[in-house]
Amino acid sequence: MIILEEVTVIEAAAGRCFDLARSVEVHLLRNAHCGEGASAVGGVTTGLLELDDSVTWRARHFGIRWNLISRISAFDRPNCFQDVQLRGPFASMRHDHYFRRLAPERTEMRDVFALRAWIPFPGLRRYMRALLQERARVIRDVAESGKWRSVPGL
Repeated sequence: MIILEEVTVIEAAAGRCFDLARSVEVHLLRNAHCGEGASAVGGVTTGLLELDDSVTWRARHFGIRWNLISRISAFDRPNCFQDVQLRGPFASMRHDHYFRRLAPERTEMRDVFALRAWIPFPGLRRYMRALLQERARVIRDVAESGKWRSVPGL
């Protein structure tokens, strides 16, 4: 099992950071390089994900097009939420998102990402860490700028 943890400090309120982390549109911003998109098949394709919502993500990673269906399995706004893979390229995947208020406009966002691959894949840990870091950079950029005002649901 691979377990990754990323901590990012964001100069924005915890509620804003929480909402940006569950935004389909923000998720797509961070994965534009790999052709990711939300599919309309059986899930949410726009806005903010809520408890028990599922979404089908399509992406190209390692030169292969993948479909991954995830579901929001735990939800406590603005403190934490969890998404889990229902179907996809991994034997299992869980992503815990934690938000801790440091000051009125300062939040610590902590991601704990756990996955088990069907077979050992060289470079998978490094690749997934880079995706988590990219996700954090995009959320921080959108939260700290005026860009968050154009995110549906905020």
